[in-house]
Amino acid sequence: MDEPHGGNVFKAAVQLGLNESEIVDFSASINPLGIPKTVLAVIRDALRYISNYPDSDARDLTLAIASNFAVDAQSVVCGNGSTELIYLVIRALNPDKILIPFPTFSEYERAAGSRRKIIPFALSPKNEFAFNTDAFISAMAGGGNSHSYKMALTTSVDMAFICNPNNPTGGILRKSDMLKIAEAARDLKCHLVVDEAFIDFSPEDSLLTEVENNPYLIVLRSMTKFYALSGLRVGYGVFPLKVIDVIKEHKEPWTVNLLAQVSGVAALRDESYKEDTLRTIRNEKKTLEDGFRLLKIPYLPSAANYYLLQLDKVRSITESLEEKGILIRDCSNFRGIGGAYARVAVKSSRDNMRLLKELAQLCKV
Repeated sequence: MDEPHGGNVFKAAVQLGLNESEIVDFSASINPLGIPKTVLAVIRDALRYISNYPDSDARDLTLAIASNFAVDAQSVVCGNGSTELIYLVIRALNPDKILIPFPTFSEYERAAGSRRKIIPFALSPKNEFAFNTDAFISAMAGGGNSHSYKMALTTSVDMAFICNPNNPTGGILRKSDMLKIAEAARDLKCHLVVDEAFIDFSPEDSLLTEVENNPYLIVLRSMTKFYALSGLRVGYGVFPLKVIDVIKEHKEPWTVNLLAQVSGVAALRDESYKEDTLRTIRNEKKTLEDGFRLLKIPYLPSAANYYLLQLDKVRSITESLEEKGILIRDCSNFRGIGGAYARVAVKSSRDNMRLLKELAQLCKV
């Protein structure tokens, strides 16, 4: 089952002749705790208003985000997941050349379309797809000496994307490195778009509060992963005030529905759910890592709730697991990754143990 993204349990159910509830989906990295109970409660209460149009400005959600993260509410734009905002940023700011690391989230390249030139920045499997900060700054400056980039009057690219933690590798750039790149982007007048869809698992490395000090820094966030709101699609971005008007001019109205808005507000307020999530993910990551080591399956260290595994027979293993109702993400269609990798989410203890048991059979350890 070839998919540009993971998580299509409905299509898989039809193909496999199973009910959706019978499928264990490791291909999408969603919180195994499921939707917070506080969110379910506000959804039930909000159903009485479902005949009304949602607030096009998502004001309550915007104010909740601003309060929760100590950012200017005027700089916040909510979207139908962060993917909408990726397309919006490119459409509104209209860059000619875009620097994109590979492998990474495929929607950056898709959103750029065929009219814009993509400047690829290769992450090498030889060093576990590690991100070289100085080399990336050099690429923003046109390939010159990264230590003398401030001498450049302009940059060779108009926009650069960084997914942090990176999808699908799970690697993360610490805040000090990200600040170095953001400073260079400001000096080079290059819009730096930082996709923090999975930063809730490493919140100390977020650049969200740095946007107000950098007119070329844009930070996008998602609530679909950490809070399991994938079906509702909730995302937001924090933008420099110098570009906020043009961003809003290009945004379609009513893209964040009423239930998504009230769910986002409730989720941000649920500190207990946040603590439970971080504890659960920490424990289950240890279970998976111990299992991968026992099975001698190479995996990359991950700052998120998924792992990139190196599997020699990835297509065969993926198909065999599908037949048992288990979905993992074959990563062969990620640009720059090759055909020997798969991504698996961190799920519940029961599901994780089932995956490890099936992998033990398939990998013949």
